[in-house]
Amino acid sequence: MQISTTFRHMEVSEPIRSYLEEKLARVKKYIDEPIDAQAVLSVEKKIRHHVEVTLVAKGITIKGTETTNDMYAAIDSVVDKIERQLKRYKERLKRHKPMSGRERHVQKAVVQLDRVEEVDTEPVIVKTETFSVKPMAVEEAVMQMDLLEKDFLVFTDAESEEINVVYRRKDGNYGLITPQQRA
Repeated sequence: MQISTTFRHMEVSEPIRSYLEEKLARVKKYIDEPIDAQAVLSVEKKIRHHVEVTLVAKGITIKGTETTNDMYAAIDSVVDKIERQLKRYKERLKRHKPMSGRERHVQKAVVQLDRVEEVDTEPVIVKTETFSVKPMAVEEAVMQMDLLEKDFLVFTDAESEEINVVYRRKDGNYGLITPQQRA
């Protein structure tokens, strides 16, 4: 596990750094992949101890923050929050049975047009990306989108086996785009 620790408005403390690293080692049991952790420890107004930890592993990002009167208590609380999030994520993945062999591959293309006024010219494809579209329930797609901090996610609906898109609306809710069945 790679841990980068930043101290703000306080002296660099090796005991606090080692305590944080010891506590963050507990999350390894939930994720097998290499984990990058970024921790920011700060003191505000000499009494408020603030800890912010961001974990990035296996395509997911998990954040936790806590402010208390004691740095060690704040570290404990943040690690507990992150552990709960990882447990919940792992349980949801266990409940969802992957449908092997039913994955689809989707190709995404970014198109560039020099000027809008040029109607006669064809747009040029600037970037093409191919990725697997995993079958999942709508709830899992929303969870994946939140964990990846994306505005939309393309997925295959596990029930209908159709490609759907879930997206974050400006009002904070979520939208779902499903293909229309032709009669």
